[in-house]
Amino acid sequence: MEDNRFIYLDHAATTAARPEVVEAMLPYFTEKFGNPSSVYKFSQNNKAVITECRESIAKSLNAKGNEIYFTAGGTESDNWALKAAAEAYESKGKHIITTKIEHHAILHTAQYLESKGYEVTYLDVDENGIVKLDQLKQAIRPDTILISVMFANNEIGTVEPIKEIGEIAKEKGIIFHTDAVQVFGQLPIDVEECHIDMLSASGHKLNGPKGIGFLYIRTGLKLRSFVHGGGQERSRRAGTENVTGIVGLAKAVEIAMATMEERSRKECAMRDHLIERILTEVPYCRLNGHRTSRLPNNVNISFQFIEGESLLIMLDMAGICASSGSACTSGSLDPSHVLLAIGLPHEIAHGSLRMTLGEENTMEEMDYVVDHIKEIVERLRAMSPLYEDFVKKNQ
Repeated sequence: MEDNRFIYLDHAATTAARPEVVEAMLPYFTEKFGNPSSVYKFSQNNKAVITECRESIAKSLNAKGNEIYFTAGGTESDNWALKAAAEAYESKGKHIITTKIEHHAILHTAQYLESKGYEVTYLDVDENGIVKLDQLKQAIRPDTILISVMFANNEIGTVEPIKEIGEIAKEKGIIFHTDAVQVFGQLPIDVEECHIDMLSASGHKLNGPKGIGFLYIRTGLKLRSFVHGGGQERSRRAGTENVTGIVGLAKAVEIAMATMEERSRKECAMRDHLIERILTEVPYCRLNGHRTSRLPNNVNISFQFIEGESLLIMLDMAGICASSGSACTSGSLDPSHVLLAIGLPHEIAHGSLRMTLGEENTMEEMDYVVDHIKEIVERLRAMSPLYEDFVKKNQ
């Protein structure tokens, strides 16, 4: 490995827990191990800690403490939101609207609901991955009970017009859920301003621990229990609370909110430098997702005439960790459903690279990465008969 480098550019897959987060969690593994449901003071202290964490997380969204329900992460929160809303409001209707570019936690749950007799409309997006509001309005029916649109896409980074979607849902009296796993901690979110009724988030995407997340549920929604067996989470999710994870999540959220503005500025600068250099210096490539309305740390580029997997392996050999899309589908031979939805043909979708940055990355690393991408793409294309034919035809 050159220079023994290690450059991590896969923060959308997971992040390292911050030292302050680990430090905050440690006592709850050992001396503060009490079960919050027990009646004695030793355990009741932990119950009070959970309440404090709930309140501080709620404040970051302009929500109320009793609207935050702790889960095992984004996937559970997405499952809970869709399944519980479908069950609770089926007397009003059995029609759900989502998009073709959602995370599989939403898409597979929607498919499950279809097998149970619900109807799901999967909205198209434009070439940048943005939901078309006129199509959303047209898709709404008298029996539509839920709209679920992700806040920003985990693969191409495009930020959706969430406030406008929330306004449409509110006007029609339809529940609005958003998967904000990639956005929470990256961009400001106000659930009141955006008319969000349910929101999913996950700790390990914002330098918190794995295995903890939450679902925001607006007061007044009559969602039933998701996990049965106890009275925890106000009888909506049974199971002994993950006090250690909750403490770590709250600390990570506190730091993310305090550092968001400065971190976003730094990540945007590195992101734009990376995009600019690649598009300028590597021929036959394209940026996926909206150029400006995108997550501060997301770069997704398709390179013609190469396989993304080969590019990833060769980058790994140079000490660079990146991905070709969602970590949940790595190993799949199918091209990304997101890239197909924005209109990319299979052969170009297969040559895609996603790099998601963190604040510990540097501009010097970005240059190192671009230099290696140029060299690797050139090497892979030299071995491609398709590229050879293309060059001959265009000489």
